[in-house]
Amino acid sequence: MKKFSIGIDLGGTKILTALINRETGEVISHVKKKTKKEKGPKNIIKKMIDSVEELIAESGKTLDEISSIGVGSAGQNDRKNGILIAAPNLDCYDLDIKGLLQKHFDIPVFLGNDVEIATIGEMKFGSAKGCKDFVCIFVGTGVGSCIVKDGKIITGATGTAGEIGHMIVDLNGRQCACGAHGCLEAYASRSAIERRIEGALKKGRKSCILEYLEPGKSITSSMIRKSIEREDELVMQCVTEASEYLSGGIASIINFINPELVVLGGGLINAVDYFYEKTIKKARAKSLPVPAEKIEFKKAALGDFSGVIGAAFLEDRGW
Repeated sequence: MKKFSIGIDLGGTKILTALINRETGEVISHVKKKTKKEKGPKNIIKKMIDSVEELIAESGKTLDEISSIGVGSAGQNDRKNGILIAAPNLDCYDLDIKGLLQKHFDIPVFLGNDVEIATIGEMKFGSAKGCKDFVCIFVGTGVGSCIVKDGKIITGATGTAGEIGHMIVDLNGRQCACGAHGCLEAYASRSAIERRIEGALKKGRKSCILEYLEPGKSITSSMIRKSIEREDELVMQCVTEASEYLSGGIASIINFINPELVVLGGGLINAVDYFYEKTIKKARAKSLPVPAEKIEFKKAALGDFSGVIGAAFLEDRGW
């Protein structure tokens, strides 16, 4: 087995690509680019190709030294054929990621779910190392999760297990990016918080977050954190609401699956301690007493790199 692999974390807002030492999990070099999904799937493929080529050039390695390219993408994937079936947050459908990248680089390419790869990273080198029964939940543009039982990732009959973001929390609720109504993701993601804040601002609510906003730019996790540090009423209200929904979803997972550990990660969790602390406190309170007493919560230890590290090990099927 060659010593190095490339991991790509394809998200709704950014594409992170990294060269990984498979023996240690070390990130040797990395490249980050904006996804710019509005430019279409062809542009996303081009950005991934450009990122890999830039990474190779910067690292001084050659493709002959690379074992594989692993890609983790938001949405639902055909892992066997390497096709991104549906990713509403990327506006991509039936995209042959494996075929297109493999044809360009002529090395093996593997595809997995974005939270799945982050889970692999945390299981091998992060907060879940040594744990056999746990759930990873990542909160960012969307809300995704991955289930690990007896050290194995549970993918389900159609490979779509772990879609906590599409757990229905309000039968007649807000429309989700997936097209359904009342999904957890429509209430607990950074995107959901952003929409709530923007809606309130349009109605004339005051908020210090306006000081950080630039015309045409999105509200970021960093802006939310800064506003909470200033105890901004509107932002705290919207984040607290999201926490209520997310904690209910996590409590349902704890009651249903009974894991030893819940690992929480993603941009919003990493940036906003207020959101993380409120969520885990409420999740424990909403769970049944016996699992609530035993459940452990941890933040993802690898930060932004959990996904690219995990993606580098997608070739090792049967983790």
